Amino acid sequence: MKKTLFAEFTAREGTEEEVARLLRDYARNVRTEAGNLVFDVYTRTTHPRAFWIFEVYRDEDAFRAHLGAPYGGPFNAALAPLIEEDASVLTFLDPVA
Repeated sequence: MKKTLFAEFTAREGTEEEVARLLRDYARNVRTEAGNLVFDVYTRTTHPRAFWIFEVYRDEDAFRAHLGAPYGGPFNAALAPLIEEDASVLTFLDPVA
């Protein structure tokens, strides 16, 4: 069964461009993972400091492999001081049909 989630966070005032740069680099890495099906990054039109990431992985094993990727830790460490929350807020999703 696919593993689908939605991650969200808010960039601190003035850090939007740095956050966007980090996300572009990170997305390039994640999209090369064998088990990644979707990694789309968005900002809210009316609130460009709000970042939303929609992620889909082939299955639980692919998601766990993603969590263990060597670039994840450095990305999160670089992101942490740039966002308002303590970490990304994750919402795991299940299909309705």
